[in-house]
Amino acid sequence: MDVMRSVLLAGSESPWLRRRAPHLPFIRKAVRRFMPGETLEEAIAAAAALQELGLGTVLTELGENVSNAAQADQVARHYVTALETIGARGLDCHISVKLTQLGLDVDLARCRMNLRALLAHAKEHHTFVWIDMEQHSYVDATLEIYREAVGAFSNVGVCLQAYLYRTAKDLTALLPLGGGIRLVKGAYREPSDVAMPKKRDVDDNFLALAKTMLGRDARESGLRAVFGTHDARLINAIQHHMDAIGQPRESAEFHLLFGIQRAEQARLAREGCRARVLISYGEQWFPWYMRRLAERPANVLFVARSMLSR
Repeated sequence: MDVMRSVLLAGSESPWLRRRAPHLPFIRKAVRRFMPGETLEEAIAAAAALQELGLGTVLTELGENVSNAAQADQVARHYVTALETIGARGLDCHISVKLTQLGLDVDLARCRMNLRALLAHAKEHHTFVWIDMEQHSYVDATLEIYREAVGAFSNVGVCLQAYLYRTAKDLTALLPLGGGIRLVKGAYREPSDVAMPKKRDVDDNFLALAKTMLGRDARESGLRAVFGTHDARLINAIQHHMDAIGQPRESAEFHLLFGIQRAEQARLAREGCRARVLISYGEQWFPWYMRRLAERPANVLFVARSMLSR
């Protein structure tokens, strides 16, 4: 892991920066590259515009690690409103939630209850719920809750992170369950004995895991295979592998973040591939924003230009 990435990830965890940086005008200007706004209404408007371009979307309200049950219930109510709005407007739109938003740190039973309520509402509106993955210390609890959920609902998937050494074993265990798996590289600061520190190793593992997700066992289980990456090299490699094994390209799905690799999003839509744009919104965006910069430290240049253009 290079120095810039380490610094950015450390900054994402700084309480001092979390309190002060979001109020700086140049930071607020720069973050608009990656999110359409802080409100659900702004996110819904962006989703509607992307649907006109042939792109589905996934909405996620930023925030994590709520500190009491009332906050967890408030988050759940917010997502119910989001699902009702998605249904009323006929949008091809999923939601993606963090379990620590739903109360994982506070009350495990309440977290499960909130998730099941969201899955039931999403089913009514014919849409899908993705469970985000957080730091490695939450993996076991997240996968346990996912296993329970996918046993009762068909409209749920979970995120797996390619930089964790354990993910190949987790993927093998999850494949028979069907459901959905969204593979990402991973964006948290993790110790080197838990996560691969070198980008090349993460990329190689991502492709190996992707091939497993496209294999016979995955197809037979009915797995919804989703790849969350902006790396054009990886996207092309996955598509070439699908061609080589005679699997139609529309049988897999790519998720890309709002405002990043827009040309690649447009290309996927033009070619008839299944593609969605992950739209993040909400007031608690600073840690997420720093992790986005850490994924590609060259984006820091964009922030620098924003500072100079004030």
